Amino acid sequence: MALVPPAARISWQAMTTLRVLAAMSGGVDSAVAAARAAEAGHDVTGVHLALSRNPSSYRTGARGCCTLEDARDARRAADVIGIPFYVWDMSERFHADVVEDFVDEYARGNTPNPCLRCNEKIKFAAVLDRAVALGFDAVCTGHHARLVGGGPAGPRLARSADQAKDQSYVLAVLGAEQLSRAMFPLGGSTKAQVRLEAAARGLGVADKPDSHDVCFIADGDTRGFLRGQLGSAPGLIAEADGTVIGRHDGSYGFTVGQRKGLGIAAPASDGRPRYVLDIEPVTRTVTVGPASALDVLQIECDRPVWSGCASPAEPFDCQVQLRAHGEVHPATCQPSAANVLISLHEPARGIARGQAAVFYADDVVLGSATISKAGRLAGSAAS
Repeated sequence: MALVPPAARISWQAMTTLRVLAAMSGGVDSAVAAARAAEAGHDVTGVHLALSRNPSSYRTGARGCCTLEDARDARRAADVIGIPFYVWDMSERFHADVVEDFVDEYARGNTPNPCLRCNEKIKFAAVLDRAVALGFDAVCTGHHARLVGGGPAGPRLARSADQAKDQSYVLAVLGAEQLSRAMFPLGGSTKAQVRLEAAARGLGVADKPDSHDVCFIADGDTRGFLRGQLGSAPGLIAEADGTVIGRHDGSYGFTVGQRKGLGIAAPASDGRPRYVLDIEPVTRTVTVGPASALDVLQIECDRPVWSGCASPAEPFDCQVQLRAHGEVHPATCQPSAANVLISLHEPARGIARGQAAVFYADDVVLGSATISKAGRLAGSAAS
């Protein structure tokens, strides 16, 4: 079954002059992306998204993004490039669509990806909608991903030339219409090349460190943040057979595959480490067991988005990525209108509900779906 028709790997944006809104985070990637779009002859306007309702609560320095310092860095970069610059307050929308979703998903025993949700709900929904209403043709970002093809079906999302920095996984929730108005100028470059170019252009962010972790958790303490949002919710830590071996103050503080910070005093009978196998938010039970019990062969997903092919009606083989920067696994997928059943050809470990499964044909994204259930191997703990 051929899911991706042959397509010339040409950036469609290079074919015409566009009015482009460049989302500028204050980092080196978005600054160089905006500069490249302007140099290509597009009519570029820079915009920084103010995402925090209280910017001083967001971390500063190298670990985060969306800070007051970032807004100033973005403005200075726009001045160097020579483009107009504005700040858009998206804090209420960000809180509702990203922060509250993050908290709600953990409360359900899932492990969400807030960067993926931000791309889906903020940068390529709220921002794109406003940009189109203002007469812009495209939104430009500093994501490390490529758009390939340019035929009637529109551009398709593909991996970056820099595999270590590839962000196609967190962009795979975008639909075909959103991709048709997206611009990723850095897709053919490595991060090292981007930094060298930033320095040559005189951009002060050339050596600025990358952001890490969750931008809206000021100290990087996810468990502490969730405790502040959800309160104490004590429960049991048990083995797969139901044997209680510990207690916790909130199942939201755990994720499938976690080994450290379990708070279990007694060692396992075989002396081997225990890992989180499952999280049951209703009974507040965290099930733990050996690493081998994490092996998964079947994965159920819902909310599929097909941007790189027509909605498939038949089973197909592909490569599937199950977490950001995770390994790629050969698989056979059985799609339906609202779900996808993934059968892995070899077991994978530590698959968490709430994460995205992204389907690839070589380096081209076919689509994505949200993991709702992971099936264990026979004889191991059920999810």
